Amino acid sequence: MTTAWLVLAVGDERQHGGNDGYDDDPSQHYSWDDTVPNHANLKVGDVIALWDKKQLLGLGVISQIETGSEVKTLYFCPQCKKADFKRRKRLRPACLCNKCGAQFEEPGSKTKTVITYRSRHGETWMDGRGLLTGPELRALCDSPRSQLSMRPARWEKLRDALLALEGADFEDIDLGEEQPGGGDAVRKPIAGGHRMANVRTRQGQPAFRKQLLQDHGQVCAFTGPAPAAALQAAHLYSYADESEHHDWGGLLLRNDIHSLFDRGQIAVNPDSGRIEVDDELSGYPHYAELQGRIPAARLRPEHEVWLAAHWRSHRPAE
Repeated sequence: MTTAWLVLAVGDERQHGGNDGYDDDPSQHYSWDDTVPNHANLKVGDVIALWDKKQLLGLGVISQIETGSEVKTLYFCPQCKKADFKRRKRLRPACLCNKCGAQFEEPGSKTKTVITYRSRHGETWMDGRGLLTGPELRALCDSPRSQLSMRPARWEKLRDALLALEGADFEDIDLGEEQPGGGDAVRKPIAGGHRMANVRTRQGQPAFRKQLLQDHGQVCAFTGPAPAAALQAAHLYSYADESEHHDWGGLLLRNDIHSLFDRGQIAVNPDSGRIEVDDELSGYPHYAELQGRIPAARLRPEHEVWLAAHWRSHRPAE
């Protein structure tokens, strides 16, 4: 049976005060060290699902785990010496200990040499932002009430929950081939038993994707021809807010481009009609070469209206 791991990636929203956090890029890699429970249990071939406490971000198959060491600063409550405290942005004192209730402005600190780990999963990454909520993800864990940042789960449960979402393409995650990095082959499970039903569904998503394929063919709207399995039906607006599949309100985007588009890191300038790429992506040649390019798909006026609204929502000062 394939193991899945639900791992926490909260970025700038983290409250845990015991360390300075980790350098994560959810769609490519996840980092941790040997101070984290379950640190040595993740293996090549395991499914890794990232969430931010509120919702699923996406998932992939671990192709490689890099290890190293570094000197790390660890922080603790000055009163009870425990690392279980949170940092508060607005209240003062800035820190509150979850163990003893002490409040303090500055924590105690010490340095420790730790073993570091970094998983690589970008080759199989599937963006799933918002498809499952925090409570739904917790229910899939082996211990639903666990508070650990790395929680074991059954891939079969997670897969069934995702496949229950109408139009979800997560069956494209291939667990049947040998994984990069020398891992053993993992057999793709055959679904059985009962399918979980307490998940949100996107009604009409398969028809929406089918229509886009008919309109544009197997073409990423920004990068050009691509296999159908690598293309997602991208709404040009927030489907979570609208809950409607507006006519001409979507385009086919490659999985990684879709994720960056939703974050506003790739957008179409309504004045020039050309793609603009966030400066943070300039170090990645495959993304940097999109700068100034005309979209590959033939855009209708309706597309241009939605893309202009997307531009304004992510780059209001420009």
